[in-house]
Parts: sequence; C-alpha cells; structure tokens
Amino acid sequence: MTENSADTSTGGGAGTAVADRPMVRVEDLHRSYGSGAGAVHALRGVSFEVPRGELVALKGRSGSGKTTLLNLVGGLDSPDGGRITVDGTDLSTLGDDGLLELRRDRIGFIFQSFGLIPILTAAENVGVPLRLRKADPREREERVSLLLSLVGLADHAAQRPGEMSGGQQQRVAIARALANRPALLIADEPTGQLDQETGLAVMELLRAVVHSENVTALVATHDPQLLGLADRVLELSDGHIIEH
Repeated sequence: MTENSADTSTGGGAGTAVADRPMVRVEDLHRSYGSGAGAVHALRGVSFEVPRGELVALKGRSGSGKTTLLNLVGGLDSPDGGRITVDGTDLSTLGDDGLLELRRDRIGFIFQSFGLIPILTAAENVGVPLRLRKADPREREERVSLLLSLVGLADHAAQRPGEMSGGQQQRVAIARALANRPALLIADEPTGQLDQETGLAVMELLRAVVHSENVTALVATHDPQLLGLADRVLELSDGHIIEH
C-alpha cells in the first residue's frame, strides 16, 4: 500500500495529513551513468522536500544533473538508489502502468523545446491530454477555454504553433501541462529558448499559475532574474543539493 492510499482511508484527519505532507520528498537519491573509471555520478545522495503550493527553482551549471533529477521525480527514469515520493506515492512501488498513470493524471511537464504538435491549433494542443483521458467533449472545451484565458491566449485559440511567437508557444505548453489538473508541475529550463523579457513574463506566469491553479512547481533554470521569483532555490553541485 502506498502512502497515498493509506492517507485516503483515515477519515476526518486525512485532509490535514495530506495538507501537511510535502508534494515531493527525495531521500538519498543516487544516479550514475556508465561504469568503472568512466562512470558519471550525476546524483550523490540527494535529499530535499518540495512543500505543497510552492514554486521551487533548481539551479546548477550545465551538466550538473538538473534534468536527471527532474526525470527521476517525474517517473521518466529510475534511480540507482534512494526513494522518491510524489503526492504521497512512493515511485518505487509503481510498475510501468502505474508510472504512466501518475504522469498522465498528477504531473504536468513543461520543456524548453515547447513540444507542441505543429499541425494542431493552440486549443487542440491544450486539449490533447484531455482527449487521451477521454474527457467529456463539453468538459474538454470548457477546460481548454479557461486555460487559454489563464495564460492570456484566448484570442489565439485557432492559431498553430508556427503562427505564434516563442513566448506564446510556451504559454500554450503551460496551458497544456495544466489540462488534467496536475498536482505537480515539472519544468526543465522553460525559458531557455526565449529572450530575457519574454522569459521573465513566462516565469511570472508560472508563479501566478501555482497560486491560481493550486499546484506545486519544480523548475530548473539558470537565469538569476527568474530565480528571484521562486519561493525557494535549490542548487545542484557535484551531485549534491545546496539550499539557498
């Protein structure tokens, strides 16, 4: 039984227990690539927590292991050792189907490359996760409309990615990540392809979304201005976490 299933069966105290529980708990996490003298030790006993309702920034030089850590927390990769708990569920207890369900229903991903489908409109891109979940068409349309309004693109619903600026495309990607009402947003350098002004606007949007949609966000970024918008900053250095 996972922590999540245990909490939901405790009656009146369950809500308090869930509220007090961190969204992400990482304990003594290790991840290496290769073997022998040529092995690369990306993570060396990393431990931290991400409280609910916070935007936590993850910084570190290129190659410091930020993407590795995000992939592990998002269930896209498996650690060599240690434990990851997301929204009360120990990822090591989940098989492939369980991880797929977790990523589909409880985690939203935002990538540097936007990842939009070129032939689909903004509205259709945002609606993809809802179609995969076979949501009711009326519910899907209402949710898509709400999210495009949330990210300031209500008037661009019919445009395709190629007809939009980089900042607009990233806003569509944020809306898509929110489609299934995830508990956790994971963003890997979401402003990496944007100019400074647009990147700042996108990061401010992410911060606003954390509060308006009641989600938690773990965002990898190297931009000092963007780090200043986070509730908390974690730094990855030599495979270890340093909290600022």
